Amino acid sequence: MVISEKIAFILERLEESYPEAHCTLDFTNPLELLVATVLSAQCTDERVNQVTPAVFAKYRHPRDYAAAPLEGLEEAFHSTGFFRQKAKSIKAICQALAERFGGEVPPRLEDLVQLPGIGRKTANVILGNAYNIPGIVVDTHLGRVAQRLGLTRQKDPVKIEFDLMPLMPAERWTQFSHQMIWHGRAVCMARKPRCPVCTLLPVCDYGQRETRSVG
Repeated sequence: MVISEKIAFILERLEESYPEAHCTLDFTNPLELLVATVLSAQCTDERVNQVTPAVFAKYRHPRDYAAAPLEGLEEAFHSTGFFRQKAKSIKAICQALAERFGGEVPPRLEDLVQLPGIGRKTANVILGNAYNIPGIVVDTHLGRVAQRLGLTRQKDPVKIEFDLMPLMPAERWTQFSHQMIWHGRAVCMARKPRCPVCTLLPVCDYGQRETRSVG
């Protein structure tokens, strides 16, 4: 099967399986999404969503985070894990937003990745979900599924992103990311992927090897 047929099959099956796939972090504006995304590192989105209502009510502008004592941010972020580093990161990011971008989260990837600790993954989360600007979000789930499907041989998230981008129209990138992430959580788990029930099995390099070996 040529790659164009393979990706068409994958996109169709993902759309059938996860038509409602979306960002599971709660937010109402780009700053809230940026903060929630930083907090989600090594933490579930569900836990982040429990923490952020109080955070967003108290800190409404980048200057609020920038002016806050680190101890206060650490206390607010405590239950998300790695709270000291997250407090330092969010404070530094918001200082940069206040000083260099007029307190606004910029809607350009090249600007976002200049912020302290913000890489392409976080930038694409913000662009795709807060600004409706397409981007492929390569987290651990998407990277794993893409490798198993044989869409990339790369391990570096940026290289994976650049392998995937030409395979589909740009307008499909954001939803593809959500659907691949949902599939990685529900079916193609790291330790025990559920290959027998996977709708992508017919075109999955990893799944085909696994099912042949079991057979």
